[in-house]
Amino acid sequence: MKKKHYKVVIIGSGPAGLTAALYASRANLEPLLVEGGGGADATDVPGGQLMMTTDVDNYPGFPEGIMGPELMKRMRKQAERFGTEVALGAIIEVNVRARPFQLKLADGEIQADTLIVATGAAARWLGLPEELAFRTQWGGVSACATCDGFFYKGKDVLVVGGGDTAMEEATYLTKFANKVTVVHRRDELRASKIMQDRARANSKIDWLFDSVVDKILGGKGQGVTGALLRNVKNDDVAEVKAGGIFMAIGHVPNTALFKGQLEMDDSGYLLTRDGTTATSVPGVFAAGDVADSRYRQAVTAAGTGCMAAIDAERFLAH
Repeated sequence: MKKKHYKVVIIGSGPAGLTAALYASRANLEPLLVEGGGGADATDVPGGQLMMTTDVDNYPGFPEGIMGPELMKRMRKQAERFGTEVALGAIIEVNVRARPFQLKLADGEIQADTLIVATGAAARWLGLPEELAFRTQWGGVSACATCDGFFYKGKDVLVVGGGDTAMEEATYLTKFANKVTVVHRRDELRASKIMQDRARANSKIDWLFDSVVDKILGGKGQGVTGALLRNVKNDDVAEVKAGGIFMAIGHVPNTALFKGQLEMDDSGYLLTRDGTTATSVPGVFAAGDVADSRYRQAVTAAGTGCMAAIDAERFLAH
């Protein structure tokens, strides 16, 4: 780092963090952006989840679509153009009880008058050996129906999960898919009754209970072609054909650094105040998926990054 004391430090380099950096640097606040979030549950990928995404077709301004890593590269270049300083690595420790705020990185300690937390949230995955390749290279595995459902027109798809998120994803996917099969490891759903009723009333949704995905089938050049599903009660394995698999087993906000320091909901998402990005500690602001369990889109993350920078600027002015 070039300095030991900054007016604004931004943690996280996804759409929220980079947009906050752009606005803060244009306000002449000379922000420092730390690429990684840090903590046991933080993503290891600078640039956030879009670095693990191939085609991004729903970000405004790119009618032909853009690759996730390329979009993040452009956003970073734009922020740096106006004077954003970028620090590699992750935050190891944060103390927001002190003034100014104390932050520890591998390369040393710094102080911040304001802090923008944009550490994001990581989707839960099954952890299968082949899963990463299907997510990032071959295609066919996703954790966001809103982002990717359009690509599955006329296909049969699987949705893994049994909570409200799984019901929402399955219902949404029926707009595009030929058939949606919900795969759940238990014999009953965890989703709320209203969400269950809505999904069960949809004729395009089928159900496979007491089942887990043992292997994703397909490969390079063909994407997902199906899955091997195992019945957890009798260990029978069956092949099910599918053109895509959507994981709907939840997200984990990257907030381990702030436990006991900032107010969170029961799932660990940071709580903000009165339609702003202000958290429970004055001078600390939250942007993007770290405070958003509902929308989780790149464009909404970027929007709250803008809000956080403006909130930080006004806080410093007063």
